[in-house]
Amino acid sequence: MELRDIEIFLTLAEELHFGRTAERLHVSPARVSQAIKKQERGIGAELFERTSRQVVLTPVGMQLRDDLAPAYRQIQDAISRAATAGQSITGVLRVGFSAAWCGSLIVQAADAFRARHPGCEIEIQEVPLHNRVGLLRSRELDLQLTEFPVDEPDITNGPVIFSEPRAMVVPAGHPFAGRESVTWEDMAHSPIITIAGPPAYWLDYHLPSRTPAGTPVETGAATVAWQEVLSLVSAGKGVCTTAVRARDYYSRPDLVYVPFSDAPTVDFGLHWLAAGETVKLRAFVRTILDLTGDQG
Repeated sequence: MELRDIEIFLTLAEELHFGRTAERLHVSPARVSQAIKKQERGIGAELFERTSRQVVLTPVGMQLRDDLAPAYRQIQDAISRAATAGQSITGVLRVGFSAAWCGSLIVQAADAFRARHPGCEIEIQEVPLHNRVGLLRSRELDLQLTEFPVDEPDITNGPVIFSEPRAMVVPAGHPFAGRESVTWEDMAHSPIITIAGPPAYWLDYHLPSRTPAGTPVETGAATVAWQEVLSLVSAGKGVCTTAVRARDYYSRPDLVYVPFSDAPTVDFGLHWLAAGETVKLRAFVRTILDLTGDQG
């Protein structure tokens, strides 16, 4: 059983809900279900009893939980101790970001990190909107602070750093421009500017093709850069969704950012290649968590 599968099992054993487990780990419910089924096949017994109303641990599942939980904590503690056991942190760490506020935090973290580890240099660059994890896979980046969801088997998802309310970006003359808020169902009233390149699950979360009630959302032009998205919205080619905070960083007189009253947040977190985790990467993550007040 791989470490990620153990994490999925222990989280489900705590939450007893596939949806909450998937949300907590930033993976799809199908990924959780597949991992549990794989474990049950390997063990030869059911770990959970599933009904339409509830999920409960079987006796075998309870035993596995009780046996695995302390061992899992020991593994995590051992990794942490090994990472800090007198090893010097040198070389270069390449860190990416998406939104401007993510970039601001990375710059602050880089300054704090250099003060702690003067032998290590931080290189910072923007992550392309259309290529969400490609620079991690090509090892042009070691770590990035970008939007969830990231449901890729070779990518490790770290903690959420920002959870931002969502807004609809509309032209200044749009009927919604004067409203205090919009709803998710309002997405059906204008074409939506979309992004070419990201995986379907990412697009479905940020730029859905249907409203919660099932009404189709018309797809407008597709582009690969955020400034192009804003230009297309300004030209009346459609609307788009983003974090409310974007209006403070990408303000334009021809655009209005209207908050949603019922949409899920836009979550930004840390991601890295599972096979590329290093001492300095973990130290930089710790620096970011220290800056944001996360004690986890």
